[in-house]
Amino acid sequence: MTYSAFGISSGRPTGVLADVWGRSVVRDVLLPLGAAAAVGLAAQIAIPVPGSPVPITGQTFAVLLAGAALGATRGATGMLIYMVAGILGVPWFAGGTSGWPSATAGYLVGFVLAAALIGQLAALGADRRPTYTIGLMAAGNALIYLVGVPWLAFATGMDLTAAASQGLVPYLIGDVVKTLLAAALLPVTWLLINRRQDSNDRY
Repeated sequence: MTYSAFGISSGRPTGVLADVWGRSVVRDVLLPLGAAAAVGLAAQIAIPVPGSPVPITGQTFAVLLAGAALGATRGATGMLIYMVAGILGVPWFAGGTSGWPSATAGYLVGFVLAAALIGQLAALGADRRPTYTIGLMAAGNALIYLVGVPWLAFATGMDLTAAASQGLVPYLIGDVVKTLLAAALLPVTWLLINRRQDSNDRY
């Protein structure tokens, strides 16, 4: 018997990673706060891109991992906290900045949407096999760019081609590396959890 379209054994943990150890109101509050802080920390790994207002950071990796680990609601809530708190003055945007990021605000909105999408797909089992996880991460990255690049064009007056060359193309290699890392990290984590569950079932 399988769970959803992803072939997960019905005798094994379902949902997202954060649900494996149970749920509580306190945990559901603390996890989004932790996710927001993790993205803020990852944003400090910032490499400027010449000619572009969008630096290379560890943000997207943290955003997508948070969505996969926490699920749609908690993941999106964490990204919303990150966005709103940063706009209100918490200095955890790229390079320790805060306030309204006119050129890159679309990427922040994309973070919220991507975390929700990734969280929903992960709850269906899309983070349990490397091939599925690659598709999961690709979908999340694509959604971030689908919002971020047009906003970059609008905010700066560039056309979409120029915005894509500055706000998308320089980051594709890094996205591939992050995707491959997630494709190893998430399924291996589930594998360890399932082995522990199988071991507990035998005893």
